[in-house]
Amino acid sequence: MHGYLRFSRRQFLRSSASFLGVSLCANAFTSTSSSPADDKALDQLRSNLLQLVNEEREVAKVQPVTIDDLATEIATKHARDMARHDYVSHWNRAGLKPYHRYSFAGGFHATQENISAADNTWSLQRKDLLQDTSYLHLPLYDETPPNDGHRQAILRPQQTHVGFGIAVDELRLRVVELFVTKYVELEPVSQKAKPGDRFTLAGKLLNLDHTLSGVEVFYEPLPTEPELNWLRQPRSYSLPNESVVLRPVLPAPLTYADLTTGVIRVETKGRFTAPIRLFKKEPGVYTLVCWVKRNRNEKAFGATELCIRAE
Repeated sequence: MHGYLRFSRRQFLRSSASFLGVSLCANAFTSTSSSPADDKALDQLRSNLLQLVNEEREVAKVQPVTIDDLATEIATKHARDMARHDYVSHWNRAGLKPYHRYSFAGGFHATQENISAADNTWSLQRKDLLQDTSYLHLPLYDETPPNDGHRQAILRPQQTHVGFGIAVDELRLRVVELFVTKYVELEPVSQKAKPGDRFTLAGKLLNLDHTLSGVEVFYEPLPTEPELNWLRQPRSYSLPNESVVLRPVLPAPLTYADLTTGVIRVETKGRFTAPIRLFKKEPGVYTLVCWVKRNRNEKAFGATELCIRAE
């Protein structure tokens, strides 16, 4: 009976979305209705989205995700700004990408962001908003390869948490899903520095069965405020191309292919320390990514995105 009800609900949502003309723009965005009024209503909308996501993850046989309060706060702030200023983008008006926004707000875990949007909403009733936010989520899940980046974010096995941001302004509805991977705990470091600074990154793996494959230090120029017209053009985002890779110390006499022996010291109980150098002379943002493997056969994935502003 439960399986039948789930199928029935999804079929209804898909057919309703099709009837109302919900459509996806390139890279991530959707179109159609509505708006929340109070915290209780927002909580109900978020709970509904969480249920949808975890139903989809259950079908894919991957672990469910739970709510991350910081991700919800960051996603909500971005949703409100997009609704208020009539744009849809992974960048905000300060030029910050999702991992910038999450890290500079106090987080350090890796994130992935999905965004959907609707204009000309026709009802602000809670029951209609429950339906409308579902409409906006389902096309992301229904994507097919090779253009299925949002579906991959929803079903990624490494995701552990999620935050949902929902906002409406003048009939413009914006929904942000910010997925989070929590596998590493990092000791605090200053997120304000100068080019060329050196420091030690210290942390530990939350599961002793996991291994640290390396730490990658990414560099990009300081963000600048984009024009609204630029923000209104759909585009995907990623980590920058310029980086330096640090690897764990190998026991003698082993070496890596380039004849180096590594610089990250991995200690007992999953603890590690890595010497970090902000390697550019120019100001910029450095993002520290710890690459983790949960088992020998799994490809390493980024578990942190700690951002440091150097100027």
